[in-house]
Amino acid sequence: MPLTAGAGDALDGAPAPDAHGPDGDAPGPDADAPGPDRDAYGPDADALRRQDPEIADILDGEARRQDEDLQLSAAENFTSPAVLAALGSRLANKYAEGYPGRRHHGGCEYADAAERVAVDRARALFGADHANVQAHSGSSAVLAAYAALLRPGDTVLALGLAHGGHLTHGSPANFSGRWFDFVPYGVDAESGLIAYDQVRALARRHRPRAIVCGSISYPRHIDYAEFRDIADETGAALIADAAHPIGLVAGGAAPSPVPYADVVCATTHKVLRGPRGGLVLCGDELAERIDRAVFPFTQSGAHMHTVAAKAVAFGEAAGAEYRRYAHRVVDNARLLAAHLEALGLAVTTGGTDTHLITADPAPLGLDGRTARGRLAAAGMVVETCVLPHGDGRGIRLGTAAVTTQGMGAEEMAEIARLLAGALRTDGGDGTGTAAVRAGVRELTGRFPPYRRG
Repeated sequence: MPLTAGAGDALDGAPAPDAHGPDGDAPGPDADAPGPDRDAYGPDADALRRQDPEIADILDGEARRQDEDLQLSAAENFTSPAVLAALGSRLANKYAEGYPGRRHHGGCEYADAAERVAVDRARALFGADHANVQAHSGSSAVLAAYAALLRPGDTVLALGLAHGGHLTHGSPANFSGRWFDFVPYGVDAESGLIAYDQVRALARRHRPRAIVCGSISYPRHIDYAEFRDIADETGAALIADAAHPIGLVAGGAAPSPVPYADVVCATTHKVLRGPRGGLVLCGDELAERIDRAVFPFTQSGAHMHTVAAKAVAFGEAAGAEYRRYAHRVVDNARLLAAHLEALGLAVTTGGTDTHLITADPAPLGLDGRTARGRLAAAGMVVETCVLPHGDGRGIRLGTAAVTTQGMGAEEMAEIARLLAGALRTDGGDGTGTAAVRAGVRELTGRFPPYRRG
């Protein structure tokens, strides 16, 4: 079917203080507490172990990994027990193609109610006219935006992959690079900041149908007003891929793309602390086109248990404690970046405005892949990332998960010391790495992501 414009481990107990929920210290649902129809939230946790101990062992291992390692991935977080409960609910059984009141399956009255709540909460949280909460992922959200606004062969201006662009911003291995003609812009070689003069010059020269702003490794705020001005001057639609900063936007810790972009694509995990999934925001004038681009054009039935979990996350993000959390995430990232630079890593752009940090370990004699391997051996989870204007790779890390665990300024200094210690050991007999790993476990033991019992 041609692409056309206008297509239409379950973890027990309450969270750590300061970790989850709109009230911060409010306990999560008690698995043993009496309540109406407890089975509505999923089967007995022992059922999996009785039926499939092999998978139960794997999930237990993942729970231990999350408990004992430092989760420094910029793309991950710990959801609240309430979000996990929605994900494990009986809505996982429900097929609900279509939209509330217009389903292709019967028995959708509660699925409709869950989706309406999710949509209303997303619209209120982000100040958007319209929200589509069905997208399965951030990539699905971007695909829907392209399907609504573009035709195959159209020219699109986006941050180049070598400068931090996402796969959906023109990778030849991705649908985007196969269906559209992407023109890449980049970041300044000296500052590492987006070269807005270059963006404007390229837009004037190529007259793209759309301009995409967003990155998987850009640690600074994006100037959405500048992008809007460039798009208006050159007759382009503006698509904001806000997968990383959207959680900060929800908490008032980052500027919102909603007033400027024609379409905002996002994920509901990362800082937002919801289930893994996508989100599309737009104005009323594009609402029908976006909805048709999600269903039926790019995907079929929504994952209704995930939609319900998104609603829970949006509700949590509307609370005052979440706003405090979002600002603490940024404060922690800035502190961690400063400590890492003081310990010898080259932090790109000289710091961060967001939850993520990108750094070059070359001053310590390492490339990004080697650094990631040493950190993994010491129980510290990070990713590698591109380093613009060079052939090397750096490391990308974030502070969303450790902030959810309740860590603050003292712990950022401790994390930096542990990280530098892991990078400075060559492995050898493993004693250096073992010592760092012991320090990691001592730290995570003081800040469990989920309380037991």
